[in-house]
Amino acid sequence: MHPLPSDVRTLRLLLNGLTGIGPVSARRLQEAFDGDLRRALSADMKALQQVKGLTAPMVASLLRRDFDYVAELERANALNFRILHEGDAIWPASLRQLWDAPLVLYMEGAAVPDERAVAIIGSRHCTPYGAGLARSLARDLAKLGWWIVSGLARGIDFAAHEGALEAAGRTAAILGHGLDLTYPPEAFKLRQRMTERGCVLAEFPLGRPADRQSFPQRNRIVAGLVQAVIVVETDVDGGSMITARFAGEQGKTLCALPGRVDSPTSRGCHALIRDGATLVSSLDDILAELGEARGQLTLPLEKLDAADARWLKHFGGGTAHDSESLAQLTQCSQAEAAVALTMLEIKGHLLRRSDGRHERS
Repeated sequence: MHPLPSDVRTLRLLLNGLTGIGPVSARRLQEAFDGDLRRALSADMKALQQVKGLTAPMVASLLRRDFDYVAELERANALNFRILHEGDAIWPASLRQLWDAPLVLYMEGAAVPDERAVAIIGSRHCTPYGAGLARSLARDLAKLGWWIVSGLARGIDFAAHEGALEAAGRTAAILGHGLDLTYPPEAFKLRQRMTERGCVLAEFPLGRPADRQSFPQRNRIVAGLVQAVIVVETDVDGGSMITARFAGEQGKTLCALPGRVDSPTSRGCHALIRDGATLVSSLDDILAELGEARGQLTLPLEKLDAADARWLKHFGGGTAHDSESLAQLTQCSQAEAAVALTMLEIKGHLLRRSDGRHERS
């Protein structure tokens, strides 16, 4: 058993690190002891057993009090991480509205999201079309000063963070594991870029690996930090559906992008739209939901030369082509169509799919 710390931040850090104590049980514990965590953490077995919702293993964990908060603080300091709690000036105000708000947040970076924040989330196994949409929406919203929040996962999350960075905007990742870990490993460089103007956040103790419980727990913070959750692509059993449910419970704006009716990555979005989520298909739609509609919003459109437009007009509505099908449509040689596809991909107008065909980015 470690001695009780005297300051609120470290008391919260200690409680957050105890085995079996989650945000719900922590809230019940705080309510039972009138918000006095020092009393809660020094209570005897009889007093703890009277707290509704505390199981025997939870009581035992509270009595052992075996989380080494001194070593945790030293390691966080060595890694240049900050440990935030609700008394800090930069604590996100929106998280104070959560019934099961995190006790602490481990932070790496320059700033945390303010009230102008949206989440862009979706499948790890997204299509090139979905990734392109996530990237472009994040880029355009970031240009308008919105924070882009996501989960640093492969697929839609990656695309959303990258889109915000392309616009020199601010983006935040909420992790489902300890802040000292990076998963997937290929996210390391992206994470470094994010922390220059944005941040990476986690509520879990250092070294805590991800598991089936940690990601859903993380998702409530994603929803809690933002005004709106935008789901780009997800199946009906995807993790994004959990975040969408949290958004609904928290009274946040929930938007979903429609997709192909035969695509598994769109089934979740279609289910959300059926159940009341707002169907959005453009930046204008999203801004209207955020209360920033400005009449006929005019955005700078990418100028296409006539040669590019000749080919790209055949890629509307998610249509994909290879050199053979494009050659038939445009009545040119297959070699000419192949060159055009390559050049349009280099220019960023097209994306190559896993089946070798191209579609609009």
